[in-house]
Amino acid sequence: MFWVIFAVAFWGFFHSFNSTVAVKEFIRRALGDGFMKFYRLAFNVVAVLTFLPIPFLLLALPSRLLYRVPAPFMQMMIAGQVFFAACLFTALYHYGILYFIGLRQLVELPGERKLVESGSYAVVRHPFYTYFLLFLWLTPLMTVNLLIACLSLTAYIHIGIYFEERKLLREFGEEYVKYRANTPMLIPGLKFGRNKSRSPLVLEPQSTDKA
Repeated sequence: MFWVIFAVAFWGFFHSFNSTVAVKEFIRRALGDGFMKFYRLAFNVVAVLTFLPIPFLLLALPSRLLYRVPAPFMQMMIAGQVFFAACLFTALYHYGILYFIGLRQLVELPGERKLVESGSYAVVRHPFYTYFLLFLWLTPLMTVNLLIACLSLTAYIHIGIYFEERKLLREFGEEYVKYRANTPMLIPGLKFGRNKSRSPLVLEPQSTDKA
């Protein structure tokens, strides 16, 4: 149980810490502007490598079975997982697959990044997280360690959203304030997930980093 929590915490710390403006600016000063076109791709590679210990531990560590959903509900839940996995790829398409991976940055000159508000992003601000959580909790077979992983990942996502939105506010300013006021965070139609007032954060000048 401890190692599962540690693995999730380690991945979450890396994911949030290394995506901050401060870290990007430090790397820019240390390695130069030329390296920044590789930043997104390198970030994704390391993010995947640091995530891999989580499923490895879930498979390797012994754990007590909590429940197994019987048929036909098991098949219905698996079908739901397939559906939300497809939705996740749809959200990735709306965001820009090549940009998300970091390949577009390798061949294009840095340009003004536009805030995505269409497709899945017109329904919730963080569709990746929405679909991932639905996929996660539709698991029809639950063990103690898997439950701990699900709870830890759910907690991290809410923490990670806080830091991600701080970065988006700095990058897009008033445009993101308006978008956030009209679009729920994770659950479609949920007013609680919206922020109707102007953010109390002081909007810093936009970084020149488009990685």
